[in-house]
Amino acid sequence: MAPKSKRPKSGEARPTEGSYLDGQLLIAMPVMEDERFARSVIYICAHSSEGAMGIIVNRPAGSIDFPELLVQLDIVEKPDQIKLPDHAESMKVLRGGPVETGRGFVLHSSDFFIKDATLPIDDGISLTATVDILKAIASGSGPKRAILALGYAGWAPGQLETEIQDNGWLHCDADADLVFGSDIEEKYDRALHKLGIEPGMLSAEAGHA
Repeated sequence: MAPKSKRPKSGEARPTEGSYLDGQLLIAMPVMEDERFARSVIYICAHSSEGAMGIIVNRPAGSIDFPELLVQLDIVEKPDQIKLPDHAESMKVLRGGPVETGRGFVLHSSDFFIKDATLPIDDGISLTATVDILKAIASGSGPKRAILALGYAGWAPGQLETEIQDNGWLHCDADADLVFGSDIEEKYDRALHKLGIEPGMLSAEAGHA
């Protein structure tokens, strides 16, 4: 689990204009050369002087579906799949990033909390990375809204700030509908629209703000 992010103290150097980016969305610019992050939208879970951690929210994890994953993890027996709650049947499994790709991270609404396991982030969104939340979702006692990501994106101290300064990323306020929405393919354009940008307006030669 990522450490809880630290807000800068008064007089402390801030990595970006305004504040750390906890609870914000990163939107990849066309200049993004790393194919792992091209056209990605990333929800930032923790950002401090020690680095940053986020979950890509618009990249499906291939053919993996949530009910089958529950069977693979021995959370439910295969015949029990038909008994899953509707929201568990349709829950999205995403490729959350290139770090720890064999581990599951659940971004979810803040109506669910596990002591010493759930990290509240911002705007009613939390992160839990234990198998207990998967069991709760399978039984119908989990959060109202959730996505499961395999792996996460991580940055060393100062790395994300440098990438933003080099026009690698835009950032904007997140909203639950964009984070949890089922329209995976539309999230990139929707995030740009939040900034008043049409996708075709972006160019690889965008200047610094």
